[in-house]
Amino acid sequence: MEDNYQNRTAFIKGAKDIAKEVKRQATKKVGRSVDRMSDEYSKRSYSRFEEDDDDDYPMQGSQDGGYYREDSQAANDDEGGHSDSTEGHDEDDEIYEGEYQGIPRADSGKGSLAGGPGSVRAGAQQFRDVGVTEAERRKDQEELAQQYETILQECGHGKFQWTLYFVLGLALMADGVEIFVVGFVLPSAEKDMCLSEPNKSMLGLIVYFGMMVGAFLWGALADRIGRRQALLISLSINSIFSFFSSFVQGYSTFLFCRLLSGVGIGGSIPIVFSFYSEFLAQEKRGEHLSWLCMFWMIGGIYASAMAWAIIPHYGWSFQMGSAYQFHSWRVFVLVCAFPSVAAIAALNAMPESPRFYLENGKHDEGWMILKLIHDTNMRAKGYPERVFSVTTIKTVKQVDELVDVGTDTPVWQRYRLKIMSISQQIRNNILACFRPEYKRTTLMLMAVWFSMSFSYYGLTVWFPDMIKYIQKQEYEASTKTFTKERVEHVTFNFTLENQVHREGHYFNDKFLNLKMKSMVFEDSVFEECYFEDITSTHTFFKNCTFIATLFYNTDLFKYRLINSKLINSTFIHNKEGCMLDFSDDFNNAYMIYFVSFLGTLAVLPGNIVSALLMDKIGRLRMLAGSSIISCVSCFFLMFGNSESGMIALLCLFGGISIASWNALDVITVELYPSDKRTTAFGFLNAFCKLAAVLGISIFQSFVGITKAVPILFAAGALAAGSFLATKLPETRGQVLQ
Repeated sequence: MEDNYQNRTAFIKGAKDIAKEVKRQATKKVGRSVDRMSDEYSKRSYSRFEEDDDDDYPMQGSQDGGYYREDSQAANDDEGGHSDSTEGHDEDDEIYEGEYQGIPRADSGKGSLAGGPGSVRAGAQQFRDVGVTEAERRKDQEELAQQYETILQECGHGKFQWTLYFVLGLALMADGVEIFVVGFVLPSAEKDMCLSEPNKSMLGLIVYFGMMVGAFLWGALADRIGRRQALLISLSINSIFSFFSSFVQGYSTFLFCRLLSGVGIGGSIPIVFSFYSEFLAQEKRGEHLSWLCMFWMIGGIYASAMAWAIIPHYGWSFQMGSAYQFHSWRVFVLVCAFPSVAAIAALNAMPESPRFYLENGKHDEGWMILKLIHDTNMRAKGYPERVFSVTTIKTVKQVDELVDVGTDTPVWQRYRLKIMSISQQIRNNILACFRPEYKRTTLMLMAVWFSMSFSYYGLTVWFPDMIKYIQKQEYEASTKTFTKERVEHVTFNFTLENQVHREGHYFNDKFLNLKMKSMVFEDSVFEECYFEDITSTHTFFKNCTFIATLFYNTDLFKYRLINSKLINSTFIHNKEGCMLDFSDDFNNAYMIYFVSFLGTLAVLPGNIVSALLMDKIGRLRMLAGSSIISCVSCFFLMFGNSESGMIALLCLFGGISIASWNALDVITVELYPSDKRTTAFGFLNAFCKLAAVLGISIFQSFVGITKAVPILFAAGALAAGSFLATKLPETRGQVLQ
């Protein structure tokens, strides 16, 4: 009995030794045959769903070698059931057929079956050099791109994509709102915070600096941590600091909050377009990415409407002493954070991009999301019985090296290593955009983005400044001038506006509870006069003499008295801080909001045309054609000599140029592979914001001096951009890399 037991044990041990030797020999040969195996495996990686074979869907072993759980179980039965689940692990802890390995996966993942192509390749790859590994990654990415396109065709376009459209649209809407916020609140904030001209300019540009940093940062992170997670973090930062900026009182803290708010929202555009493109099939991508651009327009309309409804209502405010004031413009800033908050809430209900998961070797997660898309669309179309036929999907070979830091490593050290790893991968992604295969494309896109942004943002800021300049000229043309007047024993208790008084003499006069707007007194004498409760705007006393004059509760500070003499005159209880000017003409404020509203609404026809024609005429024709027409339209600006004329030209330019932006967004998404898409888009968008800052600064400097230089700059930049755009590769009809 004991001899039989020993013989059986020796027999089993010898069989295992023979199996190990056979496996070792097979591993040596896999390097020569792996390409052939990969091609054969990719053919059977998934099966298409046939509408006529709903009831005959193969759930058992298929003849083409498809990898199902039933196949592996049958193989296990044929071998007598010798697996870890029945015999226990051997000394090498090998995995046998019959163990449940989750959803079947492709060969380049973790391996769905022991002894299959996935596990054998994984064992052989560790002996290969980096160049071969990179070549295999590129081949895997190409195979995944083709298969992914076919899977999206099966999933269809329906309820899921439209739901995601509105969710991501809210994030894009928040970006559109952010552009307008500072411009709308600046007239009120400059008085509330005592802003000088340099401070006003910095506040106007700080958002662009923040968005430049945010686009670069979040675009790079989205390729590392995921589109959804990066977008949630960026929108959260935008919401938090937008909220804080509505309550802070000092200029420095307000500037800091708006900077970080811009950093947060900077990730919106590169992530949103990349995210949505990975849910769209080839024939739908150009059109629906263009429809998505409409939410930027909706954001501008929302900001204009809220400013129109809120800011002029100065009664919507409160204050606690003289230190804390909360005026209506702060209510507007708070309301502008709502789209970002809504986007965060809606995005929590949406999944991550399945393409991102598959690019990072997470087969199960990607498969589950694609099945969700298929089932959601089929139920909405009235075909709930249709089954998602894909069983395995190609995943890309991962080259990340994991470092075991040990359980006793301090937490801060682990986070430091993780941050260093992420930073290194981001750096590698950015450098990859300038490798030989992408260098020309990246440099050409940088030039096109720069020319478009320089001209568009420069002109869109120059237009309102020109309208203000025209209004100022018309206002100054109606100024009334009084010379050598003598006024005695008169009480002024009404508004004084847009007047110039020269060489006047005022004796024993009272100026009580009144507002002075654009008043100038030159070479005048005020003798025994009394000023009480005065609120002034653009009011100055030049070379004047005040004799025995009393100033009580006024804002006539010393800087308003230019080269003036004070003889026995006294200031008592001067008004502190910068008071909001309640006497401002509300029509001017309404006009600014109305002009912005019209300019934003004017892009609607361009959005519609670009969406309908993007997949018909191609991205390059749309981009170059719209840029050329925008270039020609710039020369019509020479004829904008009136307020209404400038508004009409603003609407014309915006409506034409929006098609270029839509085409540029689409082509940028499609020219880069998935693992570098948001990094490249974020880098180009950051470069765009830098061009915007340069354009705004240069164009503003010519307001009131000449029209020719801004027009020539804009036309030249657009002409150069349209020429360079024709050198880019056309991406219409191609699968998403």
